[in-house]
This record gives sequence, C-alpha cells and structure tokens, in this order.
Amino acid sequence: MKRFEDSAAIITGPSDQGIGGAIAERLADEGADLILFGLDKPTRLIKRLVRRGTSVCWHRVDVTNSQMIQEAVTCCYEELGHIEILVNNAGVEFSKKFEEIEDDEWDKLISVNLTGAMKMTRAVLPFLTEQGGVIINIASVLGMAGCPGFHAYSASKAGLIGMTQSLALEIAPYGQRAVCVSPAIVQTPMAHKHSADLSSEAWQKLEDAHPLGIGRPQDVADVVAFLASHEARWMTGMSIPLGWIPSFGLPAPTNSSMIHSSELRKKPVISTK
Repeated sequence: MKRFEDSAAIITGPSDQGIGGAIAERLADEGADLILFGLDKPTRLIKRLVRRGTSVCWHRVDVTNSQMIQEAVTCCYEELGHIEILVNNAGVEFSKKFEEIEDDEWDKLISVNLTGAMKMTRAVLPFLTEQGGVIINIASVLGMAGCPGFHAYSASKAGLIGMTQSLALEIAPYGQRAVCVSPAIVQTPMAHKHSADLSSEAWQKLEDAHPLGIGRPQDVADVVAFLASHEARWMTGMSIPLGWIPSFGLPAPTNSSMIHSSELRKKPVISTK
C-alpha cells in the first residue's frame, strides 16, 4: 500500500516547474488525491498528473481572499469527505533597497506569503483529519538568515516559521502536526530571474554556501513527502533547513538596484530633541 492512499492533500500555488508542482507529483506518486489552489492554472502539471491516473481537482483561489478560500475548502471537503494534508506553498517575492520599499509592495507580499498561509490554515483546520492531519508550510532559508534586498520576503518567511511553532502546540492535542521546510536556493523560475544580477564571484560565493549544490524542486518535495507521512508522526513545530549551512548568507546582487546610493547615506541626521 502506498503511503498516501486514501489521503487528500491541498497544495497552494503549484506551478508547472516550481516547488509546488514537484510536491504535487511526489504526493501523487504515493497515492494522494490532490486539490490544487492558485491563480494561474498549471495546465502541463495537471496533464502529467492525469496521465498517471491521479485524482486531481483545480480551484482558482486567491489565498488573500477569505471567502474564496472558505468556499473552495468546503466544496472539497463535501466532495471528498476528508482532508489529511495542507501544503502552504503559495508565495511571491521582490528585491529592493530598504529605503525604496513601497507600503503596498510590502503589504501585498505579507498578505500572500504569511497572511495567506494563515487564512488557508484557518479554513482547513475544522476539516483536517484528527490523529494524523498535517500542515506543511514552505518557508525559506531567508526566514532564518538574511540577504540584502529581500527584507519583506525574509520577514514573511520568519513569520511563517513562528506561526508554525505556535500552531503546532495548539493542534497537538488533536493528533495534528504543523511543520516547516526552509530551502536554500532551488532551481525554479523564481530563483532564475535573480541569477543574472550576480557576478561570477558572487555566484561562486552562493554555491559555496550550498555544500551539496543548488537544490532541485524534487529535493524539497521528497522532504515534504516524508513530513506528511506517518514516519514523521513524532515531528512537529520545527523548521527543517534544506541545502545550506549555518553561515549561509546570500551575496548582495551587483546590479545598481541593490547598492545603497551614497546620496541616501550622506543625508544629515536630524535631531528630534
């Protein structure tokens, strides 16, 4: 018997080539029924899953919209009768000098990466199977170590780790678990768009911080599958770092958008006394 036969998993933000898609395929390989939530339908991913004989259902859901979430989760539960796994994978990011961050940019990122995970979890919890249900949050190395330019992203992922720790204690009496994974750099379209901004020296420093090499989406998916399984039944509340070492620190991109201007740094200090 496969590990996830008779289990239903909700995954937010899956794409054709990213971490969410790899998680979907990994859980499907072990028998899970899949419910995919997102804004852009991952057509190629769904075709691959259907060819494998996987039961897969797509719902267009904005994770910042509580009503959309509640309606979709309720619909899934009424159709399947059970939900065992929630993977909060949906996320966005941007890199910018701290002084140039706009309020709406910060608010939007936090609303997706952190508040979106809260809203999904809040909606799923009443339906999550007791004695075995699990919530897996996809955090990041940048929630545990910093990087110039990724201030909002780091804050959102650090918040997700903290939320997971508190949630784990609250749901443990019901036999439910909450865990995080915190990957370092993974070969995804999101990561590739930043690689062009790095010099060869900076890229080498980045590779040196990954003693086993830059990760693949499947590397994250394999760990998620373990955490979702009965074998991880005694694990809750932690964030598991993937692919990096404690001294991890992303080198700052060399493009001008990440270099603090001398004009900004030479502004006089205004006393408020």
